[in-house]
Amino acid sequence: MTQNDKGRGNRFKRAIRGGEAQIGYWQALASAYTAEICAGSGFDWLLLDGEHAPNDIPLLLAQLQAIASYDVEPIVRPSSGDPVLIKQLLDIGARTLLVPMVESAAQAQMLVRATRYPPDGMRGVGSAIGRASRWNRTTDYLQDAAADICLLVQVESVEALAALDDIARVPGVDGVFIGPSDLAASLGHLGNPGHPDVQAAIERSIAVIIAAGTAAGVLMADRTLALRYLALGATFVAVGTDVTTLARGAETLAASFRTATAENEDGKIHVY
Repeated sequence: MTQNDKGRGNRFKRAIRGGEAQIGYWQALASAYTAEICAGSGFDWLLLDGEHAPNDIPLLLAQLQAIASYDVEPIVRPSSGDPVLIKQLLDIGARTLLVPMVESAAQAQMLVRATRYPPDGMRGVGSAIGRASRWNRTTDYLQDAAADICLLVQVESVEALAALDDIARVPGVDGVFIGPSDLAASLGHLGNPGHPDVQAAIERSIAVIIAAGTAAGVLMADRTLALRYLALGATFVAVGTDVTTLARGAETLAASFRTATAENEDGKIHVY
């Protein structure tokens, strides 16, 4: 394998384009150590969360490095769609991004441009000092980078639903991800993503995204609903988070040594 070939080819991007289901796991502990543990657990992708988790550029870089040798695609969610932040994430080697709170086709088009070099976009050229190009050891990086980058946009509001078809049809958008928690809040059901109105909106959204020829994704820790979304054609579905696995596992273990009434079972549907 030559230096130019090494590490190239975004298998996750090819898979969701081909309709192959990819099961993911959320990383919110902001730890390279736990990310590496999860990288070897059998998931297709890991989401490194820079929106709600206490992550920054150095922490995200450490996690990307920790999981680089594993057969799993790291997806980075920035705190916002700021083109400067996107540039930094791409330069440190993130090639699949999930951008939150996208509410219009114009915003999606701007994000596409932020991931492309001129003349097709506005990404700044700094490959010589960037991990993404292996510090220019990947000699064709500038020419081929766009083909390897996978842009996922997150819709999670009433405004986004109204523009969903247009967003999903923007060239360069590889997938549209539905955020159940914020969508529930926007629909007037804060904290209740299992509400029938929210579930109906999610199912309609999956159909609209797929009809537009784009991959659909969602986060849902409820097994029954996650399987339902997969059956409806969603191709990148996150089914849990590291934080929740640790918290609920620790609580269950502690409760098993106390009274049955100490168990944390509220009967509600939880996205996380």
